[in-house]
Amino acid sequence: MYLRIATASLIIFLSGCSSLEFPGVYRLPIDQGNIITQEMVDQLEIGMTRSQVEYVMGSAVLRDSFSPNRWDYIYTLNKEGKPAERHQLTAFFENDRLVRIVTDITPSEKGKLAPGGDSNRPAEE
Repeated sequence: MYLRIATASLIIFLSGCSSLEFPGVYRLPIDQGNIITQEMVDQLEIGMTRSQVEYVMGSAVLRDSFSPNRWDYIYTLNKEGKPAERHQLTAFFENDRLVRIVTDITPSEKGKLAPGGDSNRPAEE
């Protein structure tokens, strides 16, 4: 009986140690989601097929079964001592063609979706 109580107590105490953060211990920054770069956004073009968008951007993190014509790409990186880096890109499709992109990364001048061009890209939401 005492052995069972001692074992249960030891398990509870050891599981509590896993939530402790030890000072001075290095923690790796971990990328989460889809990496979204300027080059990737510059390669996107209105009228691309779903497979072309997936080739450029990779598989979308969020594909809502209730909104199959919307793909969400989300990227976060938490570095200790620095603000979290977060980027988002949403691609909208009609008839399996890209019709609109909403992103926080502005396409560069050399990109196909450059501001001022005929990109059908709305203002930032």
